[in-house]
Amino acid sequence: MNIFILNSGSSTIKAALISPEDGIRHVDMRIDNIGNDRCCLILDTIRHPLSCKDHGEALSALMAATEKALVGYQVDAVGHRVVHGGPSFTEPTLITDHVVQAISDLAPMAPLHIPPSLAALDMARKQWPDIPHIAVFDTAFHATLPNRSRHYALPKDIVDKLNIRRYGFHGTSHRFVAQTAASYLRTDIRNLRLITCHLGSGCSVTAIEYGRSIETSMGMTPLEGLVMSSRPGDLDAGIILQLIKDLDGDIEALEDLLNKKSGFVGLTGTGDMRKIEERAAEGDRDCQLAINIFCHSVRKYIGAYAAVMGGIDAIVFTAGIGENSALIRHRIGQRFDYLGAILDEDKNREAIVNKAQPVCDISADISRARLLVIATDEELAIAQQTAQLIEEQAKSPTNLHIPVAVSARHIHLTQGTIEKLFGPGYQLTIRRPLSQPGQYSVEETVTLVGPKRKIEKVRILGPARLQDQVEISRSDEFFLGVDAPVRASGDLDNTPGITLAGPAGEVTLTNGLICALRHIHMSPDDAAAFKVQDNDVVDVAIGGNGRKLTFDDVLIRVHPDFRLEMHVDTDEANAAGLSSGDMGVLVSTETHAQMTRRKITATNSPAQDL
Repeated sequence: MNIFILNSGSSTIKAALISPEDGIRHVDMRIDNIGNDRCCLILDTIRHPLSCKDHGEALSALMAATEKALVGYQVDAVGHRVVHGGPSFTEPTLITDHVVQAISDLAPMAPLHIPPSLAALDMARKQWPDIPHIAVFDTAFHATLPNRSRHYALPKDIVDKLNIRRYGFHGTSHRFVAQTAASYLRTDIRNLRLITCHLGSGCSVTAIEYGRSIETSMGMTPLEGLVMSSRPGDLDAGIILQLIKDLDGDIEALEDLLNKKSGFVGLTGTGDMRKIEERAAEGDRDCQLAINIFCHSVRKYIGAYAAVMGGIDAIVFTAGIGENSALIRHRIGQRFDYLGAILDEDKNREAIVNKAQPVCDISADISRARLLVIATDEELAIAQQTAQLIEEQAKSPTNLHIPVAVSARHIHLTQGTIEKLFGPGYQLTIRRPLSQPGQYSVEETVTLVGPKRKIEKVRILGPARLQDQVEISRSDEFFLGVDAPVRASGDLDNTPGITLAGPAGEVTLTNGLICALRHIHMSPDDAAAFKVQDNDVVDVAIGGNGRKLTFDDVLIRVHPDFRLEMHVDTDEANAAGLSSGDMGVLVSTETHAQMTRRKITATNSPAQDL
């Protein structure tokens, strides 16, 4: 299998044709220094000067060179590096128009990276329209971040509305060098505590505990963390407020300042560490200060992450600066004796890594923890993940990703019941639209009154329905003191009722109280892609934060107005460590009749002696 890789970074576009089984690169090319006078195309080590003022021109030049370089080769799939996957994309994903739109919606979170990635996606899909295109997301490796690392201390309603959380970046690189380090140390990655330092035009540090990312320096966007080529890294939020005032509220100017004019560029006038080192050696104080600030920020994160993990087994340097700058490694790697990591200066000065020799140990012989320089290979990692997804889908045609929504307790009401609870002629106030077209939450809430306790402020969903229906979780059942059957929405025969209390009065329902059967909304096109029909029942592999499991008996609901989405309740989400926007994979299917027969068989099976 030959996978063509497109990796569009903030100042470089890389491309390669790779056989993932053996790692052979049939074609290797890149365009460096986009937007300045050093811009050039490097094709199999041969440099060709270019004049490309932006990513658009560079991408056109790259694709023109690709067409010639790939003559005689078959391309079986294209793997695309995409920097930001948001809450939805935590695994490699087959690219569709829907996925492209979802990626486009994330552009404000990574304005330097997502527009070039979208341009590459569009150009490559036009050039190879009949083969799979797979997106591999930088943020995916960090989906394992625990809640204590993931969350910011902001109001919950704002966090939920805007999907504010720490996503982390450079995940493909961090994953690759961590696995390479484990192989070099001849140790299962699940036994290691690693700190990986991806130091390039963009920079980040990640704490990897037993194979899982548990802390990382970049946050919701690539602006947070270390000082970088053109980004400032950590800033006091008050500085942002002051800048907004000084710029008269010009948000575009502020974005340009923070993404393109800060960091090394702001401190020295150049984002090129090689030039900064040269000028620093000549006595340039601005460049000397830039190096000191940068190395201090990296050392600070390494110390913090060592404390978080309670020690380390190795520190890894990778990417352009990390692999090539002995000076930066020297300044960062000193005085880590307290961690058991002791730098050997001679080994550090002589260290050279490349794809043929990817690892160099620069730690002293007496060092307990290792200091390693590792050549990252994001293209190979993307090729391997692309091939794995294609092979999985070949084995199971329905192995497609399904976005998951966590459905908290809520109520659907008839207009008559609304008026009894809120007053004659009352109309509900729309709060915000929901994912399913035409559905929305409203400002109004009611109180559920059970035999034991009551639950206040239960949200109503609109529009008004023909039947009253109250959906709660198993935990709510025990709290209220009720017994709600697990039912599909609308299947309300022989269900219990409950009392609702509103500002204008109470209503006691005679039925309509259920625990909703987990289900998937699909359009007819979605159902055709998944090879299922309305009322089929499927199994879905799902999970996050290291708590993966498979949900069985998931009901398929098909309607032209439905948008693809699986709904689980809060108990189910907590069991799997899920958040809304996580992904599931359909792994098996059976018709509703088959499920019924299976349940009857299981129910009627003879009792066994105990």
